[in-house]
Amino acid sequence: MSYSIDLSGRVALVTGASSGLGAQFARTLAKAGACVVLAGRRTELLKTLRSEIEGAGGDAHVVKLDVTDIDSINSAVAHAETEVGTLDILINNSGVSTTQRLIDVSPDDYDFVMDTNTRGAFFVAQAVGKRMLARAQGHAPGTFIGGRIVNIASMAGLRALSKIGVYSMSKAAVIHMTRAMALEWGRYGINVNAICPGYIDTEINHHHWATEQGKKLVEMMPRKRIGHPQDLDTTLLMLCANESHFINGAVIQADDGFGI
Repeated sequence: MSYSIDLSGRVALVTGASSGLGAQFARTLAKAGACVVLAGRRTELLKTLRSEIEGAGGDAHVVKLDVTDIDSINSAVAHAETEVGTLDILINNSGVSTTQRLIDVSPDDYDFVMDTNTRGAFFVAQAVGKRMLARAQGHAPGTFIGGRIVNIASMAGLRALSKIGVYSMSKAAVIHMTRAMALEWGRYGINVNAICPGYIDTEINHHHWATEQGKKLVEMMPRKRIGHPQDLDTTLLMLCANESHFINGAVIQADDGFGI
């Protein structure tokens, strides 16, 4: 006897899909049968990922998206729906960070992080949420009533960490945003949840774990190890599944116990 999650017939928009967690999220959803729309600024990397997914038998499309630009958000969402149909799943993943003491944060540093992680995440979810709500209320066509929105927050949004204070603040806002959206939209069958990853080894930070500071950080972790993007696969699929209709407003720590 076995159990599997089948997302065939579902369309998923993945922001920040050009690398790291976003790219892995897209691969995972495609393997589960979803048609994935790869969104981000680095379109050449998105096209490479599209080729990889299609080579493995999946269905992928590319759309350029800058989450700090409202016009770009609205254009990308509209283009995605025109090309592949109504959006059933949103993986709200785009994010940036800076490393510095709070006393050294400039207005530009602050805006750089907040504009992407908080403001950008909100307006992407709003743009997709409006379309999901319209379907649920019978104002727009679509066979799947409701939807799944997964906001990628961070364990830093739950636990204050040194030298990434503004990043932590931005992700704490995403967590509260998740709960607010779940409260308002849940009655329409739109489930909004958040994943709070811990330290994950990606191409962006891979070199750091071999440094003295990186090794010290690993030693602070409960099991003296860091995670890999695929360690989030099962959590992601659970929250996107058709069967997850009873999970709404959840904030799930996937940090190997670091936040305990």
